[in-house]
Amino acid sequence: MTDSGAQAEALVASVPRTRIFLNRLIFRGMLFSMGAIAVVMYRLIPDKNVTWRFAKASARNLSKMLGVAVRVRGLEYLGAGPYMFTPNHQSNFDIVALLGYLPGNNRFGAKKELFKEPILGLVLKTMGMIPIDRDDPSAAIEMLNRLTRDRFSTIMFPEGTRSRDGNLLPFKKGAFVTAIELGVPVVPVVCKGTAEIMPKGRYLSILPGEVELVVLEPIPTAGMSYEDRQGLRDVVRERIQAELAK
Repeated sequence: MTDSGAQAEALVASVPRTRIFLNRLIFRGMLFSMGAIAVVMYRLIPDKNVTWRFAKASARNLSKMLGVAVRVRGLEYLGAGPYMFTPNHQSNFDIVALLGYLPGNNRFGAKKELFKEPILGLVLKTMGMIPIDRDDPSAAIEMLNRLTRDRFSTIMFPEGTRSRDGNLLPFKKGAFVTAIELGVPVVPVVCKGTAEIMPKGRYLSILPGEVELVVLEPIPTAGMSYEDRQGLRDVVRERIQAELAK
């Protein structure tokens, strides 16, 4: 067993099985029920902000019900936006924390395969999330252009997948190419503690604990070109890595 696997086993073993089972039921139940309610609200209520307030409040309530305390640092760096948020990705709980605690009605970029899921896909489509097709990114950029004009920010995980051991994976360039093309600032966000809350490889094992989101200073992209994408990517990764190392 790897060191990360042994750590995950130790973390899970430290929490009563009944608590893990209860959290699993809460997580699944809340996702399905709140997702279904959000879809109905979005279709019936003209003011879409009402649905977004419900979704964000549901994510915060879910965290509390699971025994997870989330705190945020660095919100003073943010203005009205829009931004391209580029968080590291340690576990599926990152999405709950980012949805509930980052300001704004932010759209997530997600791989297009998730939009084919019968329930999750319906929620993603209804709430205006962005399907990412790595073979044809132009469709996503067109959609992001519309969101930017409406001043919505986007959340894209530059690692592309969750880290298995908590170490930062190589960053892909897509989020940075898109930010440069749209002319929006890139905001590095550091997710801390989510790998311990929801260890990868343990089916929906969600443990009580603490999570911290650290918002770092935005990086303007005005005046950048396609040739700057790699340098921008590297700067963002270095800043996130430095914060994780603290």
